[in-house]
Amino acid sequence: MKATYQKYILNFKRPSGTSRGVLNEKETWFIILEKQGKKGIGECGILRGLSADDRPDYEEKLKWTCQNIHLGEAVLWQELIEFPSIQFGVEMAFKSLESENPYLLFPSDFTNSTKSILINGLVWMGDEVFMKQQIDEKLAQGFQCIKLKIGAIDFQKELDLLHFIRQNYDSKTIEIRVDANGAFSEELALDKLNQLAGFELHSIEQPIAKNHTDTMAELCKITPIPIALDEELIGVFALAEKEQLLQKIKPQYIILKPSFVGGFRGTKEWIDLAEKLNIGWWITSALESNIGLNAIAQWTFLQNNKMPQGLGTGGLYTNNFDCPLEVKNGQIWYDSALVWDIEKLKL
Repeated sequence: MKATYQKYILNFKRPSGTSRGVLNEKETWFIILEKQGKKGIGECGILRGLSADDRPDYEEKLKWTCQNIHLGEAVLWQELIEFPSIQFGVEMAFKSLESENPYLLFPSDFTNSTKSILINGLVWMGDEVFMKQQIDEKLAQGFQCIKLKIGAIDFQKELDLLHFIRQNYDSKTIEIRVDANGAFSEELALDKLNQLAGFELHSIEQPIAKNHTDTMAELCKITPIPIALDEELIGVFALAEKEQLLQKIKPQYIILKPSFVGGFRGTKEWIDLAEKLNIGWWITSALESNIGLNAIAQWTFLQNNKMPQGLGTGGLYTNNFDCPLEVKNGQIWYDSALVWDIEKLKL
């Protein structure tokens, strides 16, 4: 078996704002396996400034992985424990190589185009006009659940936006999730949660920054809105540490990005722990290209979680790969009649 890797830069159609700044491009890496005339492809979806494996030796580790591909997927997964995005890329590449169709990794009613996955519509940060425009678009597209990034513009303006939505749509019509990306200070977090509570929100992701576990545990105990951990899970590698974290904080939900938490195997560890501790969960993509998103969507369907998941369609980029995933009426469908176009990769 031969393994190679290559870098690919995804360009945003328009700058995309988060509480940590504005993104214009997204770096991703692909692992390509070749054996007996067959090819498999896996995406290592790193997000600089956020992924646990955003390290100076990242490319060196990719090179080492390709040189040691003979060790096999299970051994490599253990060896790559501190490189969750490469764990995901390796898992995916092996699954792709084994499959008759390199992009049909987990056959199901989803890939047969008979069932879909309910998803939330993501509203990016920006000025009030831009955010309102996005909200209107999502509602017109049939989404029943929207997720708003908050924490970057004036908090009062964000409250006004929520008021605008609730004036027009009650909580039975539209479920609202908000994501603070750790933007609230420890001192003001509870006050802000109390102000948000009047809008009947489904949940808030990561109200304060990670690694303030005492404060987060206290917030989860007294919060008027269910709290979902996201960034808090990044960089927690050992199973015992994962369990210890969840037992201490006792969040209402956890949000799982396979590229950030060790691929499918790492995600499944978190799911099993959450279910044991009666914590809700859902899966979300992390700005991967359609190659990684395709694998995540197929695997997510098999987890049989009926809540809206956080899966886009890679429509944010000018140079993504055409693929069978489509969004219709707030759901993601796999249209097996559509074909892949990965000519841009020049494999």
